Amino acid sequence: MFSKKPAPSSRPTTPRAMANGATFSVIGADVTITGNIEASADLHVDGKVIGDLACAALVQGEASVIEGAVNAERARLSGHVRGTITARDLVVLKTARIDGDVVYETLTIEQGATVNGRFAPKDAPVLVAGEVKLSLAN
Repeated sequence: MFSKKPAPSSRPTTPRAMANGATFSVIGADVTITGNIEASADLHVDGKVIGDLACAALVQGEASVIEGAVNAERARLSGHVRGTITARDLVVLKTARIDGDVVYETLTIEQGATVNGRFAPKDAPVLVAGEVKLSLAN
């Protein structure tokens, strides 16, 4: 007659699962992280990161700030980045503001985006102070 139903579960503490089985983590708008971040999962940043960031794929929200180097296979930027960006596939949206050099394999930039730095395709030699150095390619 009376059955005890399990209590509804609260929000899961593990990263959210995407349709293809991969996971992603979210840094909320009210969060500031000081320190380097390494994630094997995809990362969505709406808050502030003060430190280097490395992940498989990065999606940056319009109001977010990253102060440090960004290294990702895929990156979709729409906030403010102060630091070097290295990405295989990079999309810079019109609301993005980048202060730093950009190393990429494929690049898309929307009209209105602001970039203060140099662009270099991955695997291309980079000229620095009269010397030829190899780019950051693996």
